[in-house]
Amino acid sequence: MPNHSIDRRRVILAGSALAASAALPDAATAQTGLAPAADLLAATRRLLGSLEPDQRKAASFAWDGPEWRSWNYFGVAGYIKPGLRLEQMNAVQKAAAWDLLEVLFSPAGLEKTRHVMLLQDVLAASGNGTGQRSSQRFSFAIYGTPAETGAWGFRLEGHHLTQSISVRDGRIVSVTPSSFSALPNRITSGKHAGLVTLKDEEALARRLAADLAKKPRLNQSDSPLYNIMSYAGRERANSDKVGVPAAELNPAQRDLLWQLVDTYTVTYLTPDLAAAQKARVRSGDGEAVHFAWYGANTPEKAFGYRVIGDGFVIELGSVDAAAQHLHTIYHDLGNVLGRVA
Repeated sequence: MPNHSIDRRRVILAGSALAASAALPDAATAQTGLAPAADLLAATRRLLGSLEPDQRKAASFAWDGPEWRSWNYFGVAGYIKPGLRLEQMNAVQKAAAWDLLEVLFSPAGLEKTRHVMLLQDVLAASGNGTGQRSSQRFSFAIYGTPAETGAWGFRLEGHHLTQSISVRDGRIVSVTPSSFSALPNRITSGKHAGLVTLKDEEALARRLAADLAKKPRLNQSDSPLYNIMSYAGRERANSDKVGVPAAELNPAQRDLLWQLVDTYTVTYLTPDLAAAQKARVRSGDGEAVHFAWYGANTPEKAFGYRVIGDGFVIELGSVDAAAQHLHTIYHDLGNVLGRVA
């Protein structure tokens, strides 16, 4: 296995230890934010109000405590993540949970969320994790006290899915870490045959890599990127710019690069959040955004890539040789989990 490969058990253990050292900034350094949080606050309060006391307790955690810092969509720590799971909610509560997600996610984002969840049922039906996996085994968690002032957060998390939303003084200030991951990415049989969950994440990157194949700095390793490098506690640790800079791309190649970036940072969000995110991601030096490739560029074979900008890191790694088990991550480097750099 190449040196950059990450063992998933070490990912969780090391990430939890490193994450504990992170600190919140002074309130004076807090960002203006991406969008008003009023609708999110109202939806969060409606969800909490629909819960029984024991359910509310299960869904509630301290702001910036160990649970918040130790985000984890890997399977090594189990399929049950902190929070109240959909499988523990009644129909009214589930409706309130999805109403909350509709405040944050675009129709495309909601569809991708449902697809990631569905894949757990597909795997269980095939005998992989039967009795452990479920499309309903995804947790909703509230960190801190949702209010018009102060800091609090919301997280949706389960196997292959993590979405963290940070709020400060009535503004959404961060929407990362964000991951939609998949196994199997391509369903080849059964009633869901033809479903590709991370279609653009793979297709756009392969097209760009093929177009840049002759660039000497493109391929960082003959081995694929086995897993993401920027796991919990190391969100900013792998931000060195490697690969080909946008300054060396022609207009069509730059367009492909930004389509890929938008797939991770913009398209899954509601219009107001998406517009703010687009402006934020493009606020750095666009010429200095780098694209790096790992492994061969062969369809249905393992690969990996990283897109590194002044203020963000995007990564994709293939856990298996057939590029069916894909892990992704997007980090806002200047505001990790609501903690301003």
